This record gives sequence, C-alpha cells and structure tokens, in this order.
Amino acid sequence: MHPSRASFIFEDPEHDANLSIDNPRGSTVLMPHQYEEKMRKRIAARVAVEDENRAPRNSVTVRVPATSANVGPGYDCIGMSVDLWSEITVTRAEKFEITAEGEGAKEMPKDETNLMCIGVKAAFDAANKPVPTLKYHCINRIPYARGLGSSSAAIVGGIIAGLILAGHRLPCWGSEALLQIAASIEGHPDNVAPAIYGGIQIGIHTGARWMSERAPNPPGMQLVMFIPDFVGKTSAARNVLQNNVTRDLAAYNIGRVAILVHSLCTSNIDNLRFGVQDKMHQPQRGEKLYKYLYPMIEAAQNAGAACAYLSGAGPTVMALTSGASGDIFTQREKERVDYAVADAMLQVAEQHGIRGKLLVTQATHEGAHVTKVTPPFSTDKISYRSEI
Repeated sequence: MHPSRASFIFEDPEHDANLSIDNPRGSTVLMPHQYEEKMRKRIAARVAVEDENRAPRNSVTVRVPATSANVGPGYDCIGMSVDLWSEITVTRAEKFEITAEGEGAKEMPKDETNLMCIGVKAAFDAANKPVPTLKYHCINRIPYARGLGSSSAAIVGGIIAGLILAGHRLPCWGSEALLQIAASIEGHPDNVAPAIYGGIQIGIHTGARWMSERAPNPPGMQLVMFIPDFVGKTSAARNVLQNNVTRDLAAYNIGRVAILVHSLCTSNIDNLRFGVQDKMHQPQRGEKLYKYLYPMIEAAQNAGAACAYLSGAGPTVMALTSGASGDIFTQREKERVDYAVADAMLQVAEQHGIRGKLLVTQATHEGAHVTKVTPPFSTDKISYRSEI
C-alpha cells in the first residue's frame, strides 16, 4: 500500500518566517510585481488546501499545443506555443494499449517507452501511487519529429493526464512543480514551458529549480512554417554543434537574445530579424543538415516576413509575419504578407528538391489543458468550460 499524500505548496522557510495562522499576511509591504510572494501569503492564510477534487478519475482527454523552440539565439531556453494541437485520451483499462491517428501514428512507439507513458508514470510517482493499467489514444496533429515539439507535447500531455487520473494536485506559484517534472524528463524548458503555459516563454534553471516567464506576443503576428516531409532527429542536430563557444560568439548571441526579447516586449516587429540571428546552432545545422535553411530565411524576409529561423532542431523553418487583424479570411490579403512569404518559401524548397507542406497559423496564449474528464469536475453549482 502506498500512503496517501496530499498535494503540497512549496515551502520556503526564509520567505515564510514572518507568516503564521495568527498573522497570515505578515508585515512586509508587497509591490505589484511580487505575485509569487502574494500567493505565498494567500496560501498561508488557508489552514487546509488542495483537498477538494482529489478523487482519482477514470478517463481524461488533454489538448496540447505544438511549440517552436530557440526562436533563433535562445538556445534551449526560449520557446513559443503554436496554435496547432494534439489530443491524448488516457483511460483506466484491463489491458495496456496505445492507438493513434494522424501525424506520425505509424512511427510513434506503442509501448511504455512512449514519452506520453513516461509522463504519466512521473505524475503517478509524484502522487506516490502505482500506475494502473491504462489505454492511450492519440489524435496527432503536431508533425512528428519536425522541430515542433511533438516530444514535449507527449511529455506534458502525459503528466497532466496522469495527475488527473491519480487525483493529485501540484503547487505552481513559487515552485512550478509541473515544469520541474517535465523539464527533468526533457532536459531543458524551451519546449515544455510553452506547452504548459502557452505564449512565448523564457526558461532558466536558477540553481535550485526551473523557472519560466512569459514574453508578450506582438499583436497581428502570424506564423508561416515550411514543414519538410523528412524527420529531423534532435540527437543528430546536436551532434553537429561545437563543444566550445568563443567569447565573440557568446557576445553575439547574448546581444541577439536581448534584441529579441526587447522587440517582443515593445512589439517592434521590424527588429525581430536581428533578434532571431544566431551563431551557436543555426549556421552549423544549415551547413551540415539543412542546406535550404538560409536561402529560405532570406527568401521569406525578402517577401515581407519580419524574420525567419530554424524551429527547434529542425527541419521546419518558421517565419513570423505581421498585419493580421481578426479573422484573416475576412481581411484583404494585401494587408498581410503570409501568402507571399509562403510562396517564397515553397520556391526555395522546390529549388533544393525538398518536399513538404506550408502551414499558416499563429502563436497561442493558452497551454495544455483538460478538455474532458470522467467523472467530471463540474457540479450543480459550478461548470467548467470544457464540460459545457
């Protein structure tokens, strides 16, 4: 028997020394940006937390977004969620089984080495409960092994499904426990952070834990991506990189990351083409793996894209454009450049003999979320949107 363990809130004695049940708010005056400290004090004011809705569930469906990592110079630390979604349904069953439809359905492993299963196990481990026999069904819309975060989607979707099935809650404010689990499996936060939280995320390790913060998404921004037909292996893409980084190269990338974040924060779309420049991984991968990369980047920018870069470890090339307003199918095409950019990227692909598809979408503010659960969380008094 595994002992029951309630979800916990990250405790930091150094921060919480001045808090007590008698004086839960402490004496410190907090500034508007100190939202994690405010959450600590709110939680300290509650004697019992996280006991509601802790019952295990029988089945859950989770929706997880694609992600685009690095965004140029932000190697292993910056990523963006993409409005392109896969769904996984996990159900208690008498026999283990994985079924799939859509992108990469034939290629993905159908045993417990699947990252989705690893995510589920990590969730049950966090709950201190054994993993029951489960059946998995995936509807894959994220292209498999194309640099759009299919692995991270499997990890994050699995963790969330496991937590729901186990009836276990994790602390977020001040600890980001879900991020800790996901990043420990993936090894870095650039894909898992935007998969969890949505938007554009900047993730680092503080020396104690992983943390991530959101950068703003400029209004009217669209994503135009060329997705080649062939698979890109992250291991091969990492093997072509240099083991040592010179001072000049480090200074170059640090400056570009600073411009990238500043451009996003100020919605200065024009400066994004400088912000996504990189010398740490894109030149090496372009030279040895993806000969079309820099010609496609140049063609996209010449056609009006704000910028273009290698998405994750490739092979997908991502271009960012501006000018979208509302539903693009009701907007005059000459106000946008997505069609011209897409056509330019396809021409380069044809010149290099690369087959693939062109997808136009946008960044999404939302991360992974539950869309269906049995039994439901909604009650007679409270209804949740996914259960309406």
